[in-house]
Amino acid sequence: MNAIINAAQRRLSTLFPEFFNGNTKHDYAKDYGWPDNITFDFLYRVYTRNGLAAAAADRLSLRTWQTLPEFWESNKPVESGYESDLRKRFEDIRGWSALIETDLRAFVGGYSGAILRLADNKNFSEPVDRVNGGVDGIVEIVPAWASQLTVTQWDDNEQSENYGRPLMFQFNESALRDTNTGANSTNQKMRQFNVHPDRVLLWSADGTIYARSNLHAGYNSLIDVEKIVGAGGEGFWKNAKSAPVISVEDKFDVQTMAQSLGVTPDLIKDAMSERVSDWQQGFDKLLMLQGMKAEALAVTLPQPNEFFMIAANMFAASVSIPVRVLIGNQTGERASTEDQIDFNKTCMSRRERVVIPMLRDLLNRFEKWGIIAQKDWIIHWDSLLDSSPSDKMTRAQGMATINNTMLGAMGDGEPAFSVDEIRAELNMDPREQIGATNG
Repeated sequence: MNAIINAAQRRLSTLFPEFFNGNTKHDYAKDYGWPDNITFDFLYRVYTRNGLAAAAADRLSLRTWQTLPEFWESNKPVESGYESDLRKRFEDIRGWSALIETDLRAFVGGYSGAILRLADNKNFSEPVDRVNGGVDGIVEIVPAWASQLTVTQWDDNEQSENYGRPLMFQFNESALRDTNTGANSTNQKMRQFNVHPDRVLLWSADGTIYARSNLHAGYNSLIDVEKIVGAGGEGFWKNAKSAPVISVEDKFDVQTMAQSLGVTPDLIKDAMSERVSDWQQGFDKLLMLQGMKAEALAVTLPQPNEFFMIAANMFAASVSIPVRVLIGNQTGERASTEDQIDFNKTCMSRRERVVIPMLRDLLNRFEKWGIIAQKDWIIHWDSLLDSSPSDKMTRAQGMATINNTMLGAMGDGEPAFSVDEIRAELNMDPREQIGATNG
């Protein structure tokens, strides 16, 4: 008997190797409808069509760039001529908007590029030597998605200082697929050219094209959200517009029914389907039946909120954004102060790890090409962790209250905080400095 069973198992394992080979591992991607490989097209589509993905990218970008950084040539608060020229040029060419868009595209695609158009009388494919005209030599900053900017040539010389880095890029503006039609949009521009690495600020977490998209880790959860939302919407729609269940009564007369429908008996089924279809076109139409009984097939749909929130929480964790910050007030709860502080810390960390190194690289190139003077340039950026004016006022009031409490309890004792310490909490100058200035 055992020999017969073993032979049957071997036969089944041959016919169905996925189920009878003793392997307990599963292909979860296939089981749950997740893609094996996540391509840029998948990432771009989920960003443009999934609300959670768009919220994550947009909220992180908006918060990271809530204020614009400034390029200082020193720590002096007075703006110098070089600083003023660079600031005005960035305003004229919408430079900050282009860099913000580049940063957002890197969040989605893993990497992106800021292509620098320079007034150096050279083609995009040529290296940059010297740019005359100072800051006016910066003509335009062109953001590029990962699919639009590809490497066509690598440095494979092991003795080169740029070994393993790109020697040439290709920019193809029409490479971005239109997610609505599934094809290249006919309205897109068709700029296509080779571009030297000198003219490309490759924007990513590690400065390479191999950086992983921020949407990658939570992609499966985004697909689950789409399934839950789509199934819920389709289920409620079909439940509201479901076809009736028609049963034949005992006294049903085929000939009479056929005559009333104006068809032969063999076409009753088609005629009834057409009548029911016409009835379904509007909720206020009347369905007339003869010798038949129509009943609605009601389907009880569960509330999907619990399943939705599981997937939403997993995605929020993957992008380090508290779920109440990510979704907003849709759940009926505002993000707590701790959630906001944690989100601000995430954005500050992203500034330090990704954005500021990119800006430092940009300044170094401007110095090298003679666009700006060789200075010890500083990237100044207001902290996202600074207290709000109302928080500062609350702390100052608390300090004053402590002083009053201590003075009342200790009689002639000294206050815990001086006036200047309280003024410093409000970013106000010390009284001595004000008196010296007035004098």
